[in-house]
Amino acid sequence: MKVYKRASKIHFGGYIGGKRFRISLGTANESRAADLKRNIENAISRGNDSQFWPELRRVLPPQSFRTIAMLVGYQEPIAVSPLEWKDLHAAYTLRLRQQIALGKMAESTRQRYNHTVKSFEDFLTERGIVELLKIDRPLIEAYKVWRRAKIMEKKFSRSGRGLSLDVAILHGLFAVAVENEMASKNPVRMEGRPGDNPEAGAQPFDGEALGKLRRVAGPDLLAFLLLRWTGLRGSDAVRLTWQEVSFEHKEIERVTQKRRKRVIVPLNVELQFALEAEFERSQPHPSDRVLLNPGTNRPMTRPRLYQRMLALGKRAGVPNAHPHRFRDTLAVDMLEKGASPYDVAKTLGDTIETVEKHYAPFTKELRDRVRRIMENGEGLEKTLGTFRSQSQLTNQKPS
Repeated sequence: MKVYKRASKIHFGGYIGGKRFRISLGTANESRAADLKRNIENAISRGNDSQFWPELRRVLPPQSFRTIAMLVGYQEPIAVSPLEWKDLHAAYTLRLRQQIALGKMAESTRQRYNHTVKSFEDFLTERGIVELLKIDRPLIEAYKVWRRAKIMEKKFSRSGRGLSLDVAILHGLFAVAVENEMASKNPVRMEGRPGDNPEAGAQPFDGEALGKLRRVAGPDLLAFLLLRWTGLRGSDAVRLTWQEVSFEHKEIERVTQKRRKRVIVPLNVELQFALEAEFERSQPHPSDRVLLNPGTNRPMTRPRLYQRMLALGKRAGVPNAHPHRFRDTLAVDMLEKGASPYDVAKTLGDTIETVEKHYAPFTKELRDRVRRIMENGEGLEKTLGTFRSQSQLTNQKPS
């Protein structure tokens, strides 16, 4: 193969696979023509994987490039659009639906996860981020700062305690990206395990706060009593049906939505009277929901229950009266009255470890009980004291 000048342009010709070709190099500069000849020969010898093809595609006349490519059998790679955030969002949504279909996730959990995903999407939109490759660790760290500020803006903030859960959810989101080869590594660095914050323990009401809430409960009295005397999570409270309430056995039996554990809660007398009165008033079917929205007489939803409890707290002058605080209250109340962590765990559908970690530190009676045990004259020290006394008597010299 050689180069030669024809008219004002330099051409290149020869044989490829026994077929003769002749093409214009699109230049009159001999040095440039020599470089193009060398690059064409390198591309032909190295095949489709040669790095010279994209460059030749850019500098050769279109017809010249097509001739060489056809003779060699070179095919340009299909242009692939960069993956975008919406692609990962779709894959993650599918994963959550699969988890629900397999019974491994509750619908309320999916809603909580989607809340975090929506906040991250809002963050990306503010910054004009679309491509997945642009979501790296520095961007995730910026999101953490942004998200904490958003949490702290809320009227009833929990000092940003929800951030660790948001980060854990985001870590799971990008784990799906890595698993589906949409990302090479997970850009999310965990902020500890959710619930590991020693300052993020239970928030039980004290007796004075409970009295204030009860006095102004009004149309929310049944919801107040149900949360107060069962410790049900908000998701379970709003989904409780009348067939799960047994007036005969004076108990509520339900499989919890979060952990799928069966809990049996004895009916407190105050709650029992309120349930019986509501049953007589509404004459419900067994499958009907127990809690109704007083404003619409339709089944209560979890967001509406949350809002009504906060409003109840505002009327009573008790800040941050969200539903989960009633769960904390029942746990601590039971421990104060002498129940064991095992009893509380069975009632709430929690683990003993959770009860001991989150609720026991609030219980002064338990600490006092330990103190009395430690100060008891019985035990090892008494035995050692006996041995010491005997030893002193043995070593005494006769007078």
